[in-house]
Amino acid sequence: MTDLPLLAAFVGAAALLTITPGVDTALVLRTAVAGGARAAWFAALGIGVGCLAWAGLVSLGVAALMQAAPLAFEVLKWAGAAYLGFLGLSALFRPRSEFSLGETDQHGSAFRRGLLTNLLNPKVGVFYISFLPQFIPAGADVAMTSFALAGVHVGLSVLWFGALIAATAPLGRVLQRPGTVRALDRLTGVVFLGFGVKLALSRA
Repeated sequence: MTDLPLLAAFVGAAALLTITPGVDTALVLRTAVAGGARAAWFAALGIGVGCLAWAGLVSLGVAALMQAAPLAFEVLKWAGAAYLGFLGLSALFRPRSEFSLGETDQHGSAFRRGLLTNLLNPKVGVFYISFLPQFIPAGADVAMTSFALAGVHVGLSVLWFGALIAATAPLGRVLQRPGTVRALDRLTGVVFLGFGVKLALSRA
């Protein structure tokens, strides 16, 4: 049976966490400016799939095992930090002035970046395993309820990303000017490098 007050508390907490600026927000915003709304939606989809993959692992107890095995956490953590570092350095030192990739490649790349940014971040799994249990009613199926709550979190993220994408549309022409694009790439590169360092220094 659904505990409505507990669910409302979760939605409020998850909404606050969703709108807190992070690497996902930076990726969606940058993609919206660089490749347009459709590419940004592909990035958002990749992010959502990555979160749901972690939610599935958490519901099966894999994240708990990872948290108990420091080596597994360290390996995935450094892989994620390296990937964010790669994205950051690429954007910082090889900023683009135009976007000439074909739609299929562009959208596929946006999806992959969103997906890998989350799959290679073990903090997503640790976050779910430490955050979700607080909102699971007594007697409820832990696996199913935790996955459902993660689905609510992903749904809130989609709404937030949609708002961000819509906000960039009116400024699309200005933001796609060569100078603006180069500046945005470099700024995003610095943000990604910062999150990569933060992830590398994090602990389970």
